[in-house]
Amino acid sequence: MLINSLKIEDRIISIYTLIMIKNKLKILDCTLRDGGYYNNWNFDIELINKYLKVMSDIKVDYVEIGFRSGEKKEFRGACAYTTDEFLNNLKIPNNLKIAVMINGAELIKNDFLRKKNSSLNNLFKPSKFSKVKLVRIACHFSEIYKVMPVASRIKSLGYKVAINLMQISDRTKNEIQKFCNLANKYNMDAIYFADSTGSLNRDQTLHIVKNFKKNWNKDIGIHAHDNMDMAMENAMIALNNGVNWIDATVLGMGRGPGNVKTENLVLELEKKFKRKVNYNNLIKLVENDFFPMKNKYGWGSNVYYYLSGLYGIHPSFIQGMLGAKTFSSDEILAVIDNLKTEGGKKFSNDLIDTYKQYFVGKGKGKYQPFKNIKNKDVLILGSGPGVKAHKIALESFIKKYKPFVIALNTQNSIKSKLINIRAVCNTLRLLTDHKSFKYLPQKLILPYQRLSNLIKDKFKKVKKLDFGVEVKNNTFKFMKSSAVIPNTLAISYALGIANSGKAKKIYIAGFDGYEAEDPKRREMDELFSLYQSLNKKAELSSITPTKYKVKSISVYAL
Repeated sequence: MLINSLKIEDRIISIYTLIMIKNKLKILDCTLRDGGYYNNWNFDIELINKYLKVMSDIKVDYVEIGFRSGEKKEFRGACAYTTDEFLNNLKIPNNLKIAVMINGAELIKNDFLRKKNSSLNNLFKPSKFSKVKLVRIACHFSEIYKVMPVASRIKSLGYKVAINLMQISDRTKNEIQKFCNLANKYNMDAIYFADSTGSLNRDQTLHIVKNFKKNWNKDIGIHAHDNMDMAMENAMIALNNGVNWIDATVLGMGRGPGNVKTENLVLELEKKFKRKVNYNNLIKLVENDFFPMKNKYGWGSNVYYYLSGLYGIHPSFIQGMLGAKTFSSDEILAVIDNLKTEGGKKFSNDLIDTYKQYFVGKGKGKYQPFKNIKNKDVLILGSGPGVKAHKIALESFIKKYKPFVIALNTQNSIKSKLINIRAVCNTLRLLTDHKSFKYLPQKLILPYQRLSNLIKDKFKKVKKLDFGVEVKNNTFKFMKSSAVIPNTLAISYALGIANSGKAKKIYIAGFDGYEAEDPKRREMDELFSLYQSLNKKAELSSITPTKYKVKSISVYAL
């Protein structure tokens, strides 16, 4: 089917190649290994055995059940370690070969090249004592020179060894040649290329395959990601031009947007090679076991993954933000926009934490709020619909009582001339709204000295006041030019500003409240409960409707 879309010269090569690889084709299903990024590799044993039986039915050659790892930082399920003891307790059909993957980064940082007392001996016994037949090593190009000698030692134990070169879209023709030469030198059994960022199109895939074929005459595999809905097409392009190992996962389950869908691959290959398989049980497995998991964990392509593929950003950034359930769509787009320039090809949980911006440690500012606020009432305007709904009454209240008005972020329902300052603390909000702040007349109060140079640069021309902040769990503390607050919510920051300024009373408006089941509701409830428990604080009251447990009075009664 896809052969018809190729150029004439490529079609000739492809027809010849298909004949040559028909009997060499290997399907490797890595559902439990790649899908484990969603459930911490904690799959039910009954499901694993059912899955293995289905893989046997549809003539999958290798099943990569999980990782092989010695790292023990936190709880992870059995498929994160895939020990021989674990494998011995599974019902593995005779026609299935078992594979495991190990990360090259782990091989490098441990003593895997020491002949005596090596950690490698704890991970891999001689193959005759193990059900594992294939060991795949995932590594970046920068790691291959250190990884290959260890890979050779694993091969000497009797295992077939394949090297997975990650982030292939960034590799040059010269780098691919060096990689192949090194794999030849250490007599690897197969090489793989992984489209880690899901950014390859058909022409790029074809170009990469040709470069590998020029420098390598043994088995080649492809691990495609589906950020841009190109995984199946790229896999077929690769197959048509000499790649003979293809990775797939049930319902595409895998890190980020997922991979080639096993059920679709089986049907495609049945048509292409007249491979007769029994896929009735596969369909049942998908419908009964994996659809419920997909509904729970939500893998699969979407606009955020598409953008990550388009700009070469590691999909785990997207998965991390979606999984956290605390990032709004605007915040996710702001992170993507930032990663385009900052670089997001290699995933880092620390970088996700940077975008959440925890402001750990002391942070002094320069602005002292008491100069403007002392002995005044403060009105904090949130973003809830209550501000717009009671706009006239709120504006009358401001004109009559003249409180010091702090608008959070870009709140603009109230007339601009009635707002004294705007407060923002969260770095994602700063990234999201930095263009809007340039056109707002009020000064912006923010923890300027604690921000990265990237964000500081965006606010050079913005009128601003620097009020310092330190984030410490379950803590409020107010100093002259800074505050300790429990999180980076703008309301926490505004409460810090008002109390540091010695406000008489604090009124809030536009804090309508999230629904009870929303995780943000609990966060806000805990915040207000913590504030109310303080001995020294300004009295807090909501003057528009709210679901939160704070004192409530009507703006119409004031």
